[in-house]
Amino acid sequence: MAAAIGAGLAVTEPRGNMIVDIGGGTTEIAVISFSGIVHSRSDKVAGNQMDEAITQYIKRKYNLLIGEQTAEQIKIEIGSAYVLDSPRTMEIKGRDLMEGVPKSVIVSDEEIREALAECIKIIMNSIRVVLQRTPPEITADIADRGIVLAGGGALIKNLDKRIREETGLPVTLAENPLSCVVLGTGKMLSDVDLLRKIAVN
Repeated sequence: MAAAIGAGLAVTEPRGNMIVDIGGGTTEIAVISFSGIVHSRSDKVAGNQMDEAITQYIKRKYNLLIGEQTAEQIKIEIGSAYVLDSPRTMEIKGRDLMEGVPKSVIVSDEEIREALAECIKIIMNSIRVVLQRTPPEITADIADRGIVLAGGGALIKNLDKRIREETGLPVTLAENPLSCVVLGTGKMLSDVDLLRKIAVN
């Protein structure tokens, strides 16, 4: 709810809004209408799990051990959920697991997309489940208004395009995806009427 408010969604209106908030530890998906949550789902697959998936992929393919910060940097720079318009590569450094010495390799966006595939698949499945369990009248609203993405994981390149391709729905990225929850919490705390409406529901 906080993420939806922070993203600027009109949560108090009697129309459906859908938000996908991909944070560090969890992905929260919710359909919100009339100040209440119609249906929601939470998965423990988000930014941290994506970093771990990249770490394990590099370890398995290149016998190279990389740190959490390196994995996150790879995700940010060349991570994607759908084929990019132009291929990208990145040089990464770590420790060779066979020799125990520093080593660098060049990885491509295609490899990182493969590393992230399972995480993205789980998020996509969750989006479909929430849509399937949402009443038809509200689903019609979402068809008009689309899905809004928030959280750091929403910045994965072409994630919006992947969701659009698989659901056929409009998808937009929140203006400040990293700050949506904080902004929404602030709005609720400073607006007693809004807080009361949400608390009642």
